[in-house]
Amino acid sequence: MILALAGGVGGSRFANGLAKCLSSSSLIIAVNTGDDFEHLGLFVSPDVDTVMYTLAGRNNPVTGWGLADESWHFMDALGKLGGETWFRLGDHDLATHVQRTRRMREGFTLSEVTSQLCTAFGVQHPIVPMSDQRVATFLNTNLGRLAFQDYLVRHRCMPIVESVEYAGAADASPSLGLASALTTPSLRAILIAPSNPYLSVGPILAIPGVRQAIAATDVPVVAVSPIIAGEAVKGPLAKMLCEFGHSASASAIAMTYHGVIDGLVIDERDRNLRSAIEAQGVAVHIANTLMRDTDDQTRLAHSVLEFVTSLPYPLRRSAMA
Repeated sequence: MILALAGGVGGSRFANGLAKCLSSSSLIIAVNTGDDFEHLGLFVSPDVDTVMYTLAGRNNPVTGWGLADESWHFMDALGKLGGETWFRLGDHDLATHVQRTRRMREGFTLSEVTSQLCTAFGVQHPIVPMSDQRVATFLNTNLGRLAFQDYLVRHRCMPIVESVEYAGAADASPSLGLASALTTPSLRAILIAPSNPYLSVGPILAIPGVRQAIAATDVPVVAVSPIIAGEAVKGPLAKMLCEFGHSASASAIAMTYHGVIDGLVIDERDRNLRSAIEAQGVAVHIANTLMRDTDDQTRLAHSVLEFVTSLPYPLRRSAMA
């Protein structure tokens, strides 16, 4: 069993690559829900949907989010009525949110509804939310405290970020799917997708017990760097790293995951950082980490899985520490 922690576009692409390499019984994908919010009276779960749409082969390859061949009649009509259109929901995507909201109001958990939606989309690999309780990512910025979607969409990531908080995380618990994956005897590795460590992976690790459960395992924990040659492939990560006083580099990613990971996969253009990362006690694997299409996603997943098999197992983290 491989457990992947994912969020954002990079997370969905890497998860899709893993799904091409592993059977549905050998992979579970735990997804960030810190981005979830209520919009137009609907419960929207952006990262869960992005992973689901990508594994279903229905994602929009241009935007990285939403559905391919989407139409926008609802949003156009809403705009003419003076409604909120800053966060756009396509006509087909809208059906997902309506169904999720209806089922959750009937008493189903987010995990249960996600499973139902995945079945409807023909996704066989299990996708589980990090928690069934609400956790909301907020960014403290020079413009004040902003909800994640306000920062990302309404303000286009322009405000300067001073810190990140995960409201509700202290009172949440890992979903049954995530908790079970962390403790199953068949667990062989934990892989952290090339996702933003603050906005996509941080909320998962903030759930009480998750970081401790990862530390308690004896399997390799490997992350894929979302930074390539000083730039983020997508999103505000490079900007955030600089705002936090770090370099926008794979070495900074290793530092961010200090105490969590045993290995880091970096891009070929960052091979000069290998020694600096290894000096942090992290094993390094060099690969082409840019995922332009499904072939790239599958190739990277194969490379990461091969790297995992080269690491010691079982690990004795207490002795290593």
